[in-house]
Amino acid sequence: MSKKATKHPHGGTPALVALDAAGIEHTVHPYDHDPSSDLSYGLEAAQALGVDPAHVFKTLVVAADGELVVAVVPVDRELDLKALAHETGHKKVTMAEHQVAERATGYVVGGISPLGQRQPHRTVVDASALDLETVYVSGGRRGLDIGLSPTDLVTLTSATTADLARG
Repeated sequence: MSKKATKHPHGGTPALVALDAAGIEHTVHPYDHDPSSDLSYGLEAAQALGVDPAHVFKTLVVAADGELVVAVVPVDRELDLKALAHETGHKKVTMAEHQVAERATGYVVGGISPLGQRQPHRTVVDASALDLETVYVSGGRRGLDIGLSPTDLVTLTSATTADLARG
């Protein structure tokens, strides 16, 4: 079901451009984002795509002793900040303010992709991704997800993997 996309009628977000430049096979999944939805962005995406929420991953930006770190975890779980701090060797990590995350990544909250960010950031992907054939991450805007193999996600973001999710 994967395809190697070269042009995207949905808009060439930096995430899609990065995938194309790297020659990574992926699928593009646009959906109608409902700003009035009570669901989180990630759960809304899972529902709209008809995909198990454990396969849809959210991209979170955290502040860690002056460094921004990206954590990628399933949308139906929460980020364990202590586990991320342990994995990255930081004493304390906190969620980055929305404006800081948006400036650093070049994306809006709810559409932050781990791919094609304005500046590369240290990235940690929850290890549960490696048990899946395909994971879905934001394509760089609300209402757009990308399906790709978890190993390609890890490779393209130069990520490490660790048990980061709880709940």
